[in-house]
Amino acid sequence: MENLELKSLFGSVYNKKKVFLTGHTGFKGSWLLLWLQQMRANVVGYSLPPDTTPNHISLIDNNYENIFGDICDYSKLHYSILKHKPEIIFHLAAQPLVLKSYEDPINTFQTNIMGTANLLEICRKCSFIKAVVIVTSDKCYFNNENLQSYKEDDHLGGKDPYSASKACSEIITKSYQESFFPICEYKKKHNLLITTARAGNVIGGGDWADNRIIPDIIKATYNKKPLYIRNPQSIRPWQFVLESLSGYLSLGQKLLEEKAIYAQSWNFGPIEKETLTVYEMLNLLQKDWQNIKYKIVNKKEKKLEANFLRLDSSKANKYLGWKPVYSIEQTLKETVIWYKNYYTQNKIVSLNQLSDYINSAKSKNIEWSK
Repeated sequence: MENLELKSLFGSVYNKKKVFLTGHTGFKGSWLLLWLQQMRANVVGYSLPPDTTPNHISLIDNNYENIFGDICDYSKLHYSILKHKPEIIFHLAAQPLVLKSYEDPINTFQTNIMGTANLLEICRKCSFIKAVVIVTSDKCYFNNENLQSYKEDDHLGGKDPYSASKACSEIITKSYQESFFPICEYKKKHNLLITTARAGNVIGGGDWADNRIIPDIIKATYNKKPLYIRNPQSIRPWQFVLESLSGYLSLGQKLLEEKAIYAQSWNFGPIEKETLTVYEMLNLLQKDWQNIKYKIVNKKEKKLEANFLRLDSSKANKYLGWKPVYSIEQTLKETVIWYKNYYTQNKIVSLNQLSDYINSAKSKNIEWSK
């Protein structure tokens, strides 16, 4: 798909737009960078260096301003934003792993809470910023592990440090919005719109983070070893990485179009029937890659993720016209295709997959693709 066609996505708002992207070296951040570049946005990436080898950001062709910096470094972050004067900021920089948050809770809190506070405080002092999309997590909800799907107005909270940090990030964002950027005073006393986006358990090629089941099983398969599964009945809202990103970009579009009603919190998850247990997901993966092996072990640990989590995305469906493009079967197939190409042919198919995803969205007449 040619850039000329890609730049028309999302109402063409990203064409030549100055975008500041935190966390661009991470899994989701690198895919978002790729998409923004293809829409001819002028992107500045601000993040710590990649923490895995290999990593997606170094495998894709990049033409953007790269800044290696800590989101907790207020002075450097402030200087970088002042220098580049972005019109919109996508904030993805985070410590993204639940199990790592047990090992290093202080760093998790500093990054996910103070990092968000730093960014918002800088936005308060920079009148040129028009829109901010704060990406948190589906784990920001207080999870009582019943069978409900969480809606945007459900209680926030978290038993583990990661979940608690993401709930705090949401609360801080709401505090800044109410205190300094109330919607009722938009275009009267300020010109900034802020929104938060909640998604989780995104999968796709280019992720090598530890303690994520897809990267773990891919690495185990490559090393010809079985993966040991502790919680085969845990339920997660797995979705293709580009699904959540299309939601973030849709929100950014609405804010850049000065539609203040969209400065709220939004869920982006798969449709309910697409939610699978770990065991079901692994069996589907094996259909696409027979080399995948796993073993279920009866090993109880205190420090575990929740067993059940599901989002209600009906608000985004109704008011943003956002819908998932791929089924869970297609999501897993695309994920396997990416890693197979990488490991067997040393080939990176990220651009091809982005193009295929956009074409599928167009065929389904999804709002952002028109």
